[in-house]
Amino acid sequence: MKLLEVIEDCCGPLLREPLDARRAEQVAAAFKVLGDPARLRLLSLIAATPHGEACVCELIEPLGLSQPTVSHHLRLLFDAGLLERERRGTWVYYRVVPERVETLRAVLGA
Repeated sequence: MKLLEVIEDCCGPLLREPLDARRAEQVAAAFKVLGDPARLRLLSLIAATPHGEACVCELIEPLGLSQPTVSHHLRLLFDAGLLERERRGTWVYYRVVPERVETLRAVLGA
């Protein structure tokens, strides 16, 4: 089960009710994934593409990072449930999962 699926099932808005220790750990883990500037930029770059998806090969130059590093960050975003992926030949294409991003926004009570 993806991390954000767990949060969707357990957590109401953070500002409306206190979190117990287990829930606080789950929410913190999700935000920790986004706590890296490269991962935030990746999420933003992918969301801003005209087709709502991007290939790993399209994300290397804007970030100025190596392909293995970009792939590592994308895997962490995928593992957290923020991205979905689809292999097409040699390349993997990533799309933002809007409802997962909305879950984090909702937890903050924004």
